[in-house]
Amino acid sequence: MRSTPALLTTAALTVAVLAVSSSAPLIAFAAAPALAIAFWRNTLAFVALTPISAGPRRAEVRTLRGTDGMYCVLAGLALALHFATWMPAVQLGTVATATALVATQPVWQGLLALIMDGRGAGPSRLAWVGIVLAVAGVAWATGVDVGVSAQAVVADILALVGAMAAALYTAFGQRARARLSTTTYTWACYGTCAVLLLAVCLIGGVSLTGYNGRTWASILAIVVGAQLLGHSMFNYALERVSATTVSVLILLEVPGAALLAWAWLGQTPRAESLPGLAVLVAGVAVVILGGSRTRRRAGGPAPLTPDGV
Repeated sequence: MRSTPALLTTAALTVAVLAVSSSAPLIAFAAAPALAIAFWRNTLAFVALTPISAGPRRAEVRTLRGTDGMYCVLAGLALALHFATWMPAVQLGTVATATALVATQPVWQGLLALIMDGRGAGPSRLAWVGIVLAVAGVAWATGVDVGVSAQAVVADILALVGAMAAALYTAFGQRARARLSTTTYTWACYGTCAVLLLAVCLIGGVSLTGYNGRTWASILAIVVGAQLLGHSMFNYALERVSATTVSVLILLEVPGAALLAWAWLGQTPRAESLPGLAVLVAGVAVVILGGSRTRRRAGGPAPLTPDGV
């Protein structure tokens, strides 16, 4: 029987996946610039967490001047890059394609583990097969967009950069969460991200106000759902599961977001892109399988979800 911490982690991951699935459809629905939405979702989440950080977690916040604080800042930088690329991709292209491409994050996470954690932490042979499949799926799916419009191609490139940035964000977050609580880490990370996005919006002349009620409601829904329940719950889980595991679970956002976009926004994925997206999903599934087998051969404890890529 699973322990209480394991059950809590499973519950947190379940809530996180459901919450982040609503992000892309809400971004596409909101009548506001993508960068402005990214700024507000991080700023409002930072404000919501400040009473806790300034109160019960005040002593821990003082420790952020060291290495842990550096990891929080680096995670915030990577998160800002993720939002600044993926969120415009959702508005420039389609929810299904942008979400599928950003879900290549586990592939980049595996490569990042090879670089940052040493040779033994890199992907297994089976996982490399999955990586090749996933990249082929990306090429197939985005190749369809070449014949659609230049805007669609730009959206695909932005989504892929967003996936790479998300891998960095999760990797730095795993290091910060080794010693910091979820609240302190997310407060510092979201705050850093908000400041960077504010600078980008001001330099780029992006309007941060003047939206209608529907748009503000969408932004608040993103803050409560995708940000506080989604990203924060994933950050909570990083204390017990690896960055690669979290990245793999985010893949479940693909069908969730596509279903919501179809039911809510009437966005039906193009038939020509479906085979490529299927190969992409299959490739990431093989990456998961390769990581799980590596963990079992190593003789380690059974992971909460497939791990060890």
